Amino acid sequence: MIQRFADWLVYDIFGLDASTALGEAINFFFYDTIKILILLFFISVIMGIINAYFPIERLRNYLTSRKLYGLQYFFAALFGAITPFCSCSSIPLFIGFVKGGIPLGVTFAYLITSPLVNEVAVAMFIGTFGVRITVIYVISGILLGMIGGFILGKMKLEPYLSDWVKQIQQHSSSDSDAWKKEKTPFIKRLPIIIQEAWGIVKGVLLYIIIGIGIGAFMHGYVPEGFFEQYMSKNNWFAVPLSVVLAVPMYANAAGIVPIIEVFVAKGIPIGTAIAFMMAVVGLSLPEATLLKKVMTWKLIGIFFGLITLFIIILGYLYNVIL
Repeated sequence: MIQRFADWLVYDIFGLDASTALGEAINFFFYDTIKILILLFFISVIMGIINAYFPIERLRNYLTSRKLYGLQYFFAALFGAITPFCSCSSIPLFIGFVKGGIPLGVTFAYLITSPLVNEVAVAMFIGTFGVRITVIYVISGILLGMIGGFILGKMKLEPYLSDWVKQIQQHSSSDSDAWKKEKTPFIKRLPIIIQEAWGIVKGVLLYIIIGIGIGAFMHGYVPEGFFEQYMSKNNWFAVPLSVVLAVPMYANAAGIVPIIEVFVAKGIPIGTAIAFMMAVVGLSLPEATLLKKVMTWKLIGIFFGLITLFIIILGYLYNVIL
């Protein structure tokens, strides 16, 4: 329905041509902006309701005080794998986890895995590359989320969350405590929850517009064949270069798999192509722009740097074993 609305607005009302770079870029911008704003609002409302009734502090204390031997990272990464979100669409739920006080390493495990592995991408991978490569990709994507979340969690990076998030955390806790003491009914809590959700949307609106605008430009104006010339098997530095070239782009896994198929058909090593795909869906510049509202630049740099390193290592490993 959102895509139909974007098509109607851009092609019928604005009169842009769908076959042009401008038409494609503007359509992409409106579609993704509307989609992410709707997702952000409804996920914020749902997380607000959960935070109002579910003893989130018990879950937080359970995760921080019990020895779970890494299972918390596994379950967060697995949850990321079964949610059909791209990197920018994953951020609303990431904000909800942070708002609820879930340990940062666990939330990172979700954020890393969610755009890399989803059921649509898995189905397309099976049809394109077969079961063996798909299984290796899924397992490595979940492991990447688990290991990345574990390392980031051990680095104690909570001080590098933005002041905006810290204020949301404090305000959310105070509302929840007051409602419990006064036994406020749901019908009176809901308007406040909706108001807070709308406040979150307004707080990140500018970052969403800027981030998706960058992605729309890359989506519409990057010339065909631009990347293949730098990613040939003759270049030993093709894997890290492919990751660097992918970061400014923005697409979900389902949208990038057909491009990867073309890369491989043109002789680009499959590990290099998959590393490019992982960087496109998991390390996009629009994602960094949206995360700026949630994190300081230092935390974004640490997050992107660590995951970039892991993707490069995986790219070389894929080239050896596949």
